[in-house]
Amino acid sequence: MAETSTRARELERAGEVMREFMARAVLFQDAVAKWGGVNGTDLQVASLLMGEGPATPGELAERTGLTAGGAITTAIDRLERAGFVSRDRDPGDRRRVIVTANAEAILDRFGEVYGRVGERWNAYLDTLTDDQLAFANDLFARAAEVNREEIERLRAR
Repeated sequence: MAETSTRARELERAGEVMREFMARAVLFQDAVAKWGGVNGTDLQVASLLMGEGPATPGELAERTGLTAGGAITTAIDRLERAGFVSRDRDPGDRRRVIVTANAEAILDRFGEVYGRVGERWNAYLDTLTDDQLAFANDLFARAAEVNREEIERLRAR
């Protein structure tokens, strides 16, 4: 009986911890974006371009879900004015435009904050065993996958 109640408490706590983590992650990203002079959506667009590579505006709209009323074009315009992305003609098809992150400019502007957070995380991660690290990696990978699936489900409506 004690195991069940302990497990139930820990499952409830896990839900609370995940909600808190997700809320703080969104608020953190918004604070970083504002500090860096862009909005939260634009920062995520730049982040996706850095992580997943260059894309056409249409591909980027799919990645982000920014499809209504030229929202992706507006985001790209703002990021280009800030120097965080560039638009170039696709050498294989001159009709297509490819948007590429300017990683150096992005890191120059935001690296201070992400570097500081990275150092703090690395200091904590250094205290974990290999098994704990593997578990943490699996947990966050699964959380990201659940979020990705739910984003797709919401967009399909």
